[in-house]
Amino acid sequence: MATVRYYKGVHKVRILTKSEGYLIVEALEDFEDTVNNERIHVKTGEKRIVPIENIYKKKTLPPMVREHAYELHMEKELERFVAKKEAKDAKAKDI
Repeated sequence: MATVRYYKGVHKVRILTKSEGYLIVEALEDFEDTVNNERIHVKTGEKRIVPIENIYKKKTLPPMVREHAYELHMEKELERFVAKKEAKDAKAKDI
């Protein structure tokens, strides 16, 4: 297999083998990773087992996490409410 990919979109790794939901990768550069809330220094050549969803083809940061739909909806409602209130206050000032 031995293809070069990017772990978490940033760190260069080589895929060695694939199993159900996980890949065994070899680090091609030094980096720090977090496992069980502990910082681990990964050295070049070290092998790790990682979930498939953490491997990307291009060097890029993963997309931003979208806010919960309810929060977005309530933010829009608040903006509409504020706009109505400002329009009402402006109208009352004109009179």
